[in-house]
Amino acid sequence: MDRYLHLHQGGHHMFEGWPALPSPGWGMMLIWLPIFFVIAFLVYRDANRRGMNGLLWFILVILPMVGFIFLILYLVIREQGGVRPAPASDTAMDLLRERYARGDIDEEEFRKRREELERKG
Repeated sequence: MDRYLHLHQGGHHMFEGWPALPSPGWGMMLIWLPIFFVIAFLVYRDANRRGMNGLLWFILVILPMVGFIFLILYLVIREQGGVRPAPASDTAMDLLRERYARGDIDEEEFRKRREELERKG
């Protein structure tokens, strides 16, 4: 008992000089924060490719304490079809033809813009 009192009353601690383990507070946050950012970024890119709001999902996944729940929710409700291909009719030439067909531009304007597009392409 005398040794026990001596160790605690004399200001010395039994584990003095031993390396400490990271606390579950700041230490764990510093370890997990980059991992959550990487996961949120991957969700952001995936959501954008699927035509969903990537920024919204990034924010929801990165939220403390509930981000994991939103990650599971995203994985459940995301569209399973994969990346949406761009519609074939969205090319500049197709849009120019549509404007000409609707009468938005005249023949001279159509030819001028078509020549510009053909030079660039």
